[in-house]
Amino acid sequence: MSLIVYNTLTRRKEEFVPIEPDRVNMYVCGPTVYDHAHIGHAKLYASMDVIVRYLRYKGFKVRYVQNITDVGHILDTGEDRIYKGARRERIEPMEVVERYMRSYLDDMDALGVVRPDIMPRATGHVPEQIEAVQQLIEKGHAYEVNGSVYFDVSSWPEYGKLSGRRVEDQEEGARVAVREEKRSPEDFALWKLAEPEHLLCWRSPWGVGFPGWHIECTAMSTKYLGETFDIHGGGLENMFPHNECEIAQSEALTGKPFSNYWLLAGSLTLEGVKMSKSLGNVFTIKDALAQYPAGVIRFFILSSLYRSPIDYSTEALEAARRGWERLVGPSREVRQRLARGDQPTSDEFDTEALIADVRTQFIAAMDEDFNTPVALADLREFSRNVNSMLYGDAQPALETLQSIDALYQELAGEVLGLLAEGTSDSANAEREAGLIQLLIDVRETARERRDFDTADAIRDRVQALGVQFEDGKDGTKWRVAQPQ
Repeated sequence: MSLIVYNTLTRRKEEFVPIEPDRVNMYVCGPTVYDHAHIGHAKLYASMDVIVRYLRYKGFKVRYVQNITDVGHILDTGEDRIYKGARRERIEPMEVVERYMRSYLDDMDALGVVRPDIMPRATGHVPEQIEAVQQLIEKGHAYEVNGSVYFDVSSWPEYGKLSGRRVEDQEEGARVAVREEKRSPEDFALWKLAEPEHLLCWRSPWGVGFPGWHIECTAMSTKYLGETFDIHGGGLENMFPHNECEIAQSEALTGKPFSNYWLLAGSLTLEGVKMSKSLGNVFTIKDALAQYPAGVIRFFILSSLYRSPIDYSTEALEAARRGWERLVGPSREVRQRLARGDQPTSDEFDTEALIADVRTQFIAAMDEDFNTPVALADLREFSRNVNSMLYGDAQPALETLQSIDALYQELAGEVLGLLAEGTSDSANAEREAGLIQLLIDVRETARERRDFDTADAIRDRVQALGVQFEDGKDGTKWRVAQPQ
C-alpha cells in the first residue's frame, strides 16, 4: 500500500515517492534555545517523531536532521533571542544555549522522542553560511549595505509560493528594526553587522557580524541532505516568513527545488489562547510532565491529525489519560502474566486473524497521511478484545500472550512511542512481578504467625495500588485490577 501525504507546498495529498527508493532525507527546523521548551514544542516534535518512526517502520532508511538555533534568531526589535535570554538571566549567551539545549533534549527524551541522526548548531556552521551569502551576492540575489547583507526578494518572483502570502503579512521575528538601509521592507537579513558589545560574532567579507535566522537552515540542510531532499518538516506558524525565506534563498542559490514534500504540524493553544510570555500563559513541557505521564501527553498529541491544531486543557488531558490507560492497561497485564508465567485454564483463542486485521487497519490509517487518530481507534478496539480475553472464564496461553505483546510493542511502542520499549519494559515487568511475589511471601508468613492485621494491611495497600490478591487452595495469585 502506498504512503499518501499532504504536501503543504502543493496543497494536496500526494503519493510519497522519495528521491532514492529506500532512503528518506528529512529536515525539521529545531528550537531556538533561549528558554525551556513549551508544550507547543512537544506537539511539533512528537508529531515529527511519529512521522520518522513510521517511515522507518515502512522500511526506509531515514536520515533525520534537526538544527539547533543558537545564534541569529532576530526579534522585531533587532535583538537576538539568545541575547534576550542572556540579559534576562545575567549570564553569557553560550551559557544560555548550553542550559536550554540540555533542557530541551531532556524534555524530548522524557517524551520518548527519538533523537535526530544529526543535530547541527548554527554557531558550528558559520563558514557554510558565509559561503552561501557570498554566492547569493554573486548571483544577484543579495546585496550588502553598512556591513549587513539582505536577500533581495524582488529578485525571486516565486517568494511566497509555500504560504501564498506576501511580506506585508509578516509576524514578529520576520522584520528587523533597521529598515531604512534596506532597498525594500520585504528584504530579509542574511548577515547582520555586530554592534561593539555583541559577543557572538565572526569575521566576514562584510565586517564583523553574525548570520540571520533563515540562512542557517539552508546551509545546514543542504550540507547534510543535499541540494534537494525529500521532506521538510516543522510548524505551520513558521511557514511564513521563515520557511518562505528558506525556499527563496535555497532555490536562488542552487536553481533546484529545495524540498519535495513539506509536512507542517498544526499549532497548539492553551485553554483556547495562543501561548505568549506577555500573557503569562506559557506552559512548559516540564510543567506538563509534572502533571501527566509522558504516554498521556503523547496520546493527547496523537489523538489529532498532526497538521491539525489542538487545544491543551485540563479536560483534554484527563480525557487523554483515560484513553491512554484503556489502551495500555491490557498491554501491561499481558506483560505481567508473561513475567509470572501464568498457565491457562483452557485456551480457546485464535488471535492470528485478529492481529492480522489490526495490523492491516493500523497501516491503512498511517498510510493515509499519518492518521494517528484512526490508528489509535484501531488499537483501542484491539485492547477491548484483549481485555475480554484476559478477564473472561478461559485464559489465553503463553503463546497467545506473546503474540499480543509483540503487536503492542510493534504498533503502540515502535511506531507511536506510547509504551516503554525493548528490554527495559520487560525488565520492569519482571521486577514488579518479583516485588509483588515478595509481598505475597511476607503476607503468608504473617498469616502463619496469625498476624492477620499485618496480612490484611499488605493486601489492602496492594489493592489500593491496583493489584488484586486472590487466595486459593494452591496459594495466593495476583493480577492487576481490571480497568473500569
